[in-house]
Amino acid sequence: VIRPEPCGVCGSRIRFGKAAIKCRQCQLLLHPKCREQCPSPCAPRPHHRAWPREGVLADFAPPTPPLVPALVVQCVTEVETRGLTETGLYRVPGMEQLVREWKRRLLQAGGALPALGSVADIHVVCGVLKDFLRGLKEPLVTFSLHPAFLRAADIPDDAACSTALRHVVSKLPPANRDTLAFLMLHLLRVSRSPDCKMDVLNLSRVFGPTLVGHGSANPTPLAIMEDTPRQCKVVARLLSLPPDFWRGFVGTEQENLVP
Repeated sequence: VIRPEPCGVCGSRIRFGKAAIKCRQCQLLLHPKCREQCPSPCAPRPHHRAWPREGVLADFAPPTPPLVPALVVQCVTEVETRGLTETGLYRVPGMEQLVREWKRRLLQAGGALPALGSVADIHVVCGVLKDFLRGLKEPLVTFSLHPAFLRAADIPDDAACSTALRHVVSKLPPANRDTLAFLMLHLLRVSRSPDCKMDVLNLSRVFGPTLVGHGSANPTPLAIMEDTPRQCKVVARLLSLPPDFWRGFVGTEQENLVP
């Protein structure tokens, strides 16, 4: 190795002068000791070596549907594999330094993500997912549709509210819509786990600011105060929509999402 680069399996840096293994087809670079854990078959390399540090969701989405960023898929898969027995999932914070470090590693890796199995604390993985969504240039529901989501969630009649929300969800950019659907199905599974003690209300409080955010990049203090309870209401209402509605966006290609 001439220039230090992260291992495509474990994510830790391969240092200058050390031996490494590189795939001729997909250019995956890894430690010789990590060869046994090498993903197979080859995954095509992304066009760019690393993802941007910040951007809109579509900047991180794959070229084929469902348009859910690999980082989101990998975090969710890891959480569902070993986190559904953890109390306070998504509410208990992970160690901030580790969250920042793993988010940096994943963004640097682009499409060839290092495995998250080596992250001992599942709350760190949850933190990476939340931090990634919070760090987008605009929230998942987008600035332009933000008022429409708030209005739809405020409709007192459940049936009318559900119809309005479905309509607004369908207007989202494809990557935002698919990712929202993927996350809603995941959060419904978390809410059904008795060990997590995270019902729909708890999850909506955690994910309201993250998924719904505000109507602009620089909200006023008054807007922040007014938006907070309404953000939670939007997520709670979205989680009340039937799972089959969300599966309509990601269900048919679900097998493409497994890392």
